[in-house]
Amino acid sequence: MKKLLTGLTVLLLAAVAGCGDGAASGGANPERKAIRIAYQAFPSGDLIVKNQGLLEKALPDYRITWTKFDSGADINTAFVARSVDIAAIGSSPVARGLSAPLNIPYRVAFVLDVAGDNEALVARNGTGITGVAGLRGRKVATPFASTSHYSLLAALAQAGVKESEVTVVDLEPQDIQAAWGRGDIDAAYTWLPSLAEIKKTGRVLISSRQLATAGKPTLDLGVVSGAFADAHPDAVDAWRKAEAQALDLIASDPASAARSVGAELNLSPREAQFQLSQGVFLKPADLASPEWLGTEGKVGKLADNLVGAAQFLKDQQKIDAVPALTDVQKAIYVKGLPDVLG
Repeated sequence: MKKLLTGLTVLLLAAVAGCGDGAASGGANPERKAIRIAYQAFPSGDLIVKNQGLLEKALPDYRITWTKFDSGADINTAFVARSVDIAAIGSSPVARGLSAPLNIPYRVAFVLDVAGDNEALVARNGTGITGVAGLRGRKVATPFASTSHYSLLAALAQAGVKESEVTVVDLEPQDIQAAWGRGDIDAAYTWLPSLAEIKKTGRVLISSRQLATAGKPTLDLGVVSGAFADAHPDAVDAWRKAEAQALDLIASDPASAARSVGAELNLSPREAQFQLSQGVFLKPADLASPEWLGTEGKVGKLADNLVGAAQFLKDQQKIDAVPALTDVQKAIYVKGLPDVLG
């Protein structure tokens, strides 16, 4: 799930990455058994993998560190700085990352979920806004360069509203909640769990599930540094297997899955289970289908989805150029996928 980079930010992160115990510069070193994982606080199988220590159990010889990020834009910055190896990140930030000027050499290796009702555009009660067209002249918050930002732009375009007709402000999910409570914003496009909070005093105008039906789907993806994948293919396989195990648990034992997700998000198991039900989770075997990642013989339509997202972002003047489909297909990591997923 879920800012364009400034040169200063990248340089600062790169400086940090070059200091310390050297782990940040060892992601491509097969002799260094360490994995740096970026995760986000939204309901997904990734939180199950973290909470239950599935990857640590599968790779006892690796030192695994989990670092929380607030948005996909920040994760892209970390990849540029070479300070992360694996990450959970939205499809819109990935489309940006694979496009100029970022051109991040990471690979898409997993589909964590397809956005459904777990991301939505909500208008605050008392504003009188009853539809997307009513956002003209209003202030709307969303985390920039996120899947929610992409979906907001898609919703505005669908309703015939120019972005220039709306004041769009860049706020992270937790800041959206604070601004919402103060009455500083009229509407917001965000994801769970912050979405659940603002819905208590707001009206849903459109969800990502509806936008997907209209041809603008968004996803949460698992990406891996190309250098890390080349140096540690067995570790990448273990990570994909752990994520597949989490997807199986969501489908077969949602109560158990909810306990792990709730523990990570400070939610009750009941609330966590409800939030999980708002997303669309694929069966592990589906990931190797033509609709998604595909196989080594034929990369799936996920590559087309990312190119389509990049084209939309280019049309909105958010990126410099759209990557070629062949280049995006090369960025889809399908090595041994059917065997890994069982």
